[in-house]
Amino acid sequence: MDEVILLAHGSGSRLSHELIEKNFLPPLANPLLAKLDDSAVFDLSGRLAFTTDSYVVNPIFFPGSDIGKLAICGTINDLAMSGAMPLYLSLSLIIEEGMTLDALTKIVKSIKAAAEEAGAKIVTGDTKVVNRGSADKLFINTSGIGIVPPGIDISGANAKIGDKIILSGTIGDHGIAVMSQREGLKFSVPVQSDCAPLNKLVAQMLEASSQIHCLRDPTRGGLATTLNELAKQSKVGIRIEEEKIPVRDGVRAACELLGFDPLYVANEGKLVAIVASDDAEKVLAKMKQNPYGADASIIGEVTDEHKGKVIMKTRLGASRIVDMLSGELLPRIC
Repeated sequence: MDEVILLAHGSGSRLSHELIEKNFLPPLANPLLAKLDDSAVFDLSGRLAFTTDSYVVNPIFFPGSDIGKLAICGTINDLAMSGAMPLYLSLSLIIEEGMTLDALTKIVKSIKAAAEEAGAKIVTGDTKVVNRGSADKLFINTSGIGIVPPGIDISGANAKIGDKIILSGTIGDHGIAVMSQREGLKFSVPVQSDCAPLNKLVAQMLEASSQIHCLRDPTRGGLATTLNELAKQSKVGIRIEEEKIPVRDGVRAACELLGFDPLYVANEGKLVAIVASDDAEKVLAKMKQNPYGADASIIGEVTDEHKGKVIMKTRLGASRIVDMLSGELLPRIC
């Protein structure tokens, strides 16, 4: 019979200490975490980026990833979108009574692998256990701190007329992967989540150019919502071309079956960059050298027309307004 999480694992008792010492400390070990103090103490200098997020994805395992990897990559990417080099993370888990220790162990391994790939350390955290039915197996909160290099000023409000818009790869992979697992859907072309840490890709992009004005990862609401956010923040118009936006065949087929538009489906390993026109090709070439940017393409430009709106040239040559997502397309996607 599988060992499972008990309420006593969250009580601060011997079982709580054993859970931490056996299931968390060995895979996540580093000198700051090993102290087991109530807070991590470290030295930092320079401009800091700080972010936090919570993850409630259902199911907690899905093709290509799981809630653990998702939580780490999501926070790493939020830091990277301001140009920051991620350094330290916190990790807090709310576990439902009855979750198997085997499932928790697999998730902790994913957390370890994602943090190591990004080059960040988990230095503090917390674990709580709630009654059966009070949660959905596992919820995770992560926070992160990173250093922003000198001279970097990346913000959603920094887009300039004439800038080019670069997308790092195919869209919709994460949302369709989660939905297919949740609903038991089978497609002739399997779809996997694109969940990945993007900080090293961003670092390479910044090596190519200091004229990267905006970065954003198009998660909930997809590419369309992200571009609308940037257009509104920068008070500019954005024009994109449908034929230049890469979509995998499996995702396109799934969207047609489900009645979804790939532009609104969540991603967890893609970014949108708004870059000065003169440097766009240099940045694109550098992105293509990284596996997470191999399918990158320039999909449009910033204009002084239709400020605050996104206009797309369709494959048929017509133009359509691409609005922000209204309502909830795919709940519990991250």
